[in-house]
Amino acid sequence: MTKQELQESVLELLLDDEQVLLADGFEDAFLGIQKPYDKPPHAVYDRNKCIEILMEQGMEADEAEEYFSFNVEGSKYEDVEMPAFILTL
Repeated sequence: MTKQELQESVLELLLDDEQVLLADGFEDAFLGIQKPYDKPPHAVYDRNKCIEILMEQGMEADEAEEYFSFNVEGSKYEDVEMPAFILTL
């Protein structure tokens, strides 16, 4: 699925007034959208797959883990629901 196809699929799942922040470069790790009852919806990704994607781009395992933890999970944006990254077995 391309980034554009993913964005179009996400938009189809949501109402016109809702926005979801997607994690650029991690399209292959995308699992879906969580729509909590009392909170805005957010994108959900497989954390392990995100690390694998970084390693496929040339990072060592520990480097990918540190980069992901600090630059992806640790990033903050005001007024936007951040993506969720779940650990899969």
